Amino acid sequence: MSTSTDRAADRGDGLRFPDGFVIGSATASYQIEGAVEADGRGTSIWDTFSHTPGKTLDGDTGDVADDHYHRVEADLDLMQSLNLHAYRFSIAWPRIQPTGRGPANQAGLDFYSRLIDGLIARGITPVATLYHWDLPQALQDEGGWTNRETALAFAEYARIVGQALGDRVAIWTTLNEPWCAAFLGHASGVHAPGLTDPSAALQAAHHLNLAHGLAIEQLRAVVTNDPQFSVTLNLHMLRGSGPTGDEAVRRLDAVGNRIFTGPLLHGAYPADLLRDTASITDWSFVQEGDAEIIHQKIDALGVNYYSTSLVRVWDGRGERQRADGHVAGDASPWPGDDDIEFLAQPGPHTSMGWNIDPSGLEDLLLAVHAEFPGLPLLVTENGAAFEDTVTTEETGPAVHDADRVDYLRRHLTAVHRAVERGADLRGYFVWSLLDNFEWALGYSKRFGIVRVDYDTLERLPKDSAHWYAELAATRAIPAASPDAEPSLSVGD
Repeated sequence: MSTSTDRAADRGDGLRFPDGFVIGSATASYQIEGAVEADGRGTSIWDTFSHTPGKTLDGDTGDVADDHYHRVEADLDLMQSLNLHAYRFSIAWPRIQPTGRGPANQAGLDFYSRLIDGLIARGITPVATLYHWDLPQALQDEGGWTNRETALAFAEYARIVGQALGDRVAIWTTLNEPWCAAFLGHASGVHAPGLTDPSAALQAAHHLNLAHGLAIEQLRAVVTNDPQFSVTLNLHMLRGSGPTGDEAVRRLDAVGNRIFTGPLLHGAYPADLLRDTASITDWSFVQEGDAEIIHQKIDALGVNYYSTSLVRVWDGRGERQRADGHVAGDASPWPGDDDIEFLAQPGPHTSMGWNIDPSGLEDLLLAVHAEFPGLPLLVTENGAAFEDTVTTEETGPAVHDADRVDYLRRHLTAVHRAVERGADLRGYFVWSLLDNFEWALGYSKRFGIVRVDYDTLERLPKDSAHWYAELAATRAIPAASPDAEPSLSVGD
């Protein structure tokens, strides 16, 4: 996929989204809930990983996080105050089945039941994700996602959750960003479970795909309302550089995107992916009938977007650039592509080091719509981490995060352009509602539109939260405050 960046500076103040377009926010269980030993919750791979010395920045863990588990009612009131149409949350598998198997832990189901009832009572649509990376450690001890049995266990977990909550959830998402779970977790080792085995990563990717298909089957069998079924992918927006750029894009698109869209949406793994990775695995873990199980009809595809990548085939001279936006590990998260370079891109960047390019979101949405024209889309994550500062005002503490407001204005303008150009896009979920545990980077990066003081756990809506509340109330892109100019410049 390639694009120009000449549209990146546009701010579409006043542009209005269609009636019914959903404005929401998203979170993930391990990043916000805390209470890791409360009410029968079992241990997850992220509990183990974050408690392993050297795996997370400053040894940070999700033990407390935002303590959302104990503060859910106040957080629900906060969501209501921001006029959210929908809230995308994930369910912690270890709260439901502490070891990943066996009968349900009723206290865990009760927590999510209270959350869902609280959302509905406040007029907020519940959007539930079954898996946002917190695999029960007991299953990891048996091989985790490299073990086919984990996909079967996931199907039973989906059935339990569907039976308990399947009368109230509006959208079910099976997996969030399986690429990260497979490749950051099993190839580069910078995410749990911390493996550096490219063959294991490809095997994990297949079993995650299989788990998706099995879970959809189970959910359909037990839910009693009429929900939508979906999966969320972090599709990589790749641009080629120079004469080898197209080949680099093709190869990375295969192992970054089409390894999921192929079986999930087309019914088969792409032939070039199998060729490119033949020296790593023979793919014998794919069994007869798997393609049919994986290729389930879904009602929407979730797309997560933060930045673009600029790539080419490495010519072998100098040090190979690896600016792919992911935490650097000892190994590559791109099996079979060790001779491809990810080039550093000009700024501005977020505090994650990710380039800011809203046109990449527009072009990605249009490309996905063109490939799957009958499939509605949702932007299930988009947002930015910046170095927020708390200031003292006459009215109390405040966070004037003008750069985040500008980031959201530009990206929502790009989303609006994509809708105008024909993309069947049904909603947008900002990442994230709250500052939270940012995986291997601990608490060093703040993505929230609401600040969390990690000492007191007090919530403080930032300027971006107030701006987003106006967007949700009107479905029109608000202007920024005239005295809140961003410090970053995009294409100006």
